[in-house]
Amino acid sequence: MAETRILVVDDEKEIADLIEIYLVSDGYKVLKANNAEEGLGILEKEEIHLVLLDIMMPGMNGLEMCKKIRETNNIPIIMLSAKSTDLDKILGLGTGADDYVTKPFNPLELTARVKSQLRRYTQLNPNSNVHESGKNEISIKELTINKDNHKVTVDGEEIKLTPIEFDILYLLASNPGRVFSTDEIFENVWNEKVYEANNTVMVHIRRLRGKMKEDTRQNKIITTVWGVGYKIEK
Repeated sequence: MAETRILVVDDEKEIADLIEIYLVSDGYKVLKANNAEEGLGILEKEEIHLVLLDIMMPGMNGLEMCKKIRETNNIPIIMLSAKSTDLDKILGLGTGADDYVTKPFNPLELTARVKSQLRRYTQLNPNSNVHESGKNEISIKELTINKDNHKVTVDGEEIKLTPIEFDILYLLASNPGRVFSTDEIFENVWNEKVYEANNTVMVHIRRLRGKMKEDTRQNKIITTVWGVGYKIEK
């Protein structure tokens, strides 16, 4: 099996080196960059499977780099930051990040998050589009989701989703009519107990709706049940 390559972008060398030690001990190949420009250069030349990205860096910051990566790439991105305010978390996830870890972090927790994101990305890797069986295809309203090839179309137009966004949409579409709270969505999609789930899930739902152009649609695909959660009706 090909090695899994992780890019660590952090201007604090001690932290980057610490992360490298733990990831290498878990069998990952680690590439490091101490600024966003260097990191983007590595992404252009190398096949990278996940990015650990610090927010506060000189020059282009992590939020800007995350947006830049998302223009062409759906690999998992985990943001790192010394700030723990909700605003920072919403900003981080709103740029397309899949997860967020606050410094100082427990290295074992960080590697667990890495494994979780990589597992999801591997399962939903678009390179599996040779499988066109359609057995795992769901069609509701103008939405079609194919779990075999990670393909989602709305109004006949394909939209590109991150693995987290895909999992949320597939969860709701697989259970038409059922209302999921933010906590239930978090536990089902992230496969871990709730930690500040509300803002995290809301940001991903908002991003999903944006990609599906829900603001211009009269009959919404994802329905908000105020005070309860979200659902997709048949």
